Amino acid sequence: MTDEIISSSAHGAHDVLAALRAACPIPARLSPHADDVQGWLVSELPWDAPTRERLGLAGFARYAGRLYPDATEADLRVLTALFTWFFLVDDACDSADRNAPEEIRALRDGAVALLHGGTRLRHPGLIGPLRRLLVHAWREPYRRMPACWRLRFADAVAHHLDGTWQEAVNKTNGHAPGVEEYVELRRATSAAYVSYPLVEFVSGRPLPDAVYHHPRLGQLRAVGNDLLSWYNDIASLDRDAAVSGGHNLVLALAAAHRLPLAAAVELAAERWHDSMRRFVSLRDSVPSFGPALDPAVTAHLDGVARAVRGTVDWTMESARYALAKEGPLPNASGIGRGPS
Repeated sequence: MTDEIISSSAHGAHDVLAALRAACPIPARLSPHADDVQGWLVSELPWDAPTRERLGLAGFARYAGRLYPDATEADLRVLTALFTWFFLVDDACDSADRNAPEEIRALRDGAVALLHGGTRLRHPGLIGPLRRLLVHAWREPYRRMPACWRLRFADAVAHHLDGTWQEAVNKTNGHAPGVEEYVELRRATSAAYVSYPLVEFVSGRPLPDAVYHHPRLGQLRAVGNDLLSWYNDIASLDRDAAVSGGHNLVLALAAAHRLPLAAAVELAAERWHDSMRRFVSLRDSVPSFGPALDPAVTAHLDGVARAVRGTVDWTMESARYALAKEGPLPNASGIGRGPS
């Protein structure tokens, strides 16, 4: 009976997702290089055959190409490799046979050490295919971007992996977070904050720290993060009901308000609409920072918006989720059998 309820809720969730997509006021864009880079990811990096097939279905280059449609083909390869790394980490940390919290903490420390110290640095927490892929992806940003940007990116990665660790601890301890606790944790586990500095990598115009951390920009990033995270939560409900330990907005709302899942999906959609209205209002109220900085600020704001729309569109097309015709993507971690 429980499986039937979840299946029915998932079917209703598809209709809700389609309606949210139709209501999204952010225009869709896609890099003209996306499909070529997807071919590069699948055919030129040394994956084994099953991983190659799963990555082909997931379409990570099309995801990166929706967030960074103006990137050169070379830069889109870098971005796609980074996106792939984060998704492989997610699979390793969030599946039924997920890594233990101490393994996630070691991975976090190893990744942050590499981002700070350069690709030659080695750490026992980051080894094998995950290390090789991150080394491959990080060379060009490390070479090209200033130290202040590299620190900002590394801090965002640390924040993301700290959240991943906390979620693993919660699951180990049987703790299902309440709604507000979950919303804050989800802002870390989504990795959206990692995607925002990459706008500056593409544009070549890093924002000064004082501008990047301006309260209005921070509010906009948080609401944009919520929008893409909650959309993903609705899309992932079927899987998350089985393995997430309550780490899903719909599940948290259902528990807090004692609702059936179908009603909790509708409540999550209402929150999404409210947040989208706030996002539009915040975007309109961002102040000018002067003619020298406004173009870079506009690129940043566009990047935050495209992360929302890009997640919406990619979620509906990627076989990573059960919404696409191909069906859900099986475990795509490739750990122990990824690129060498």
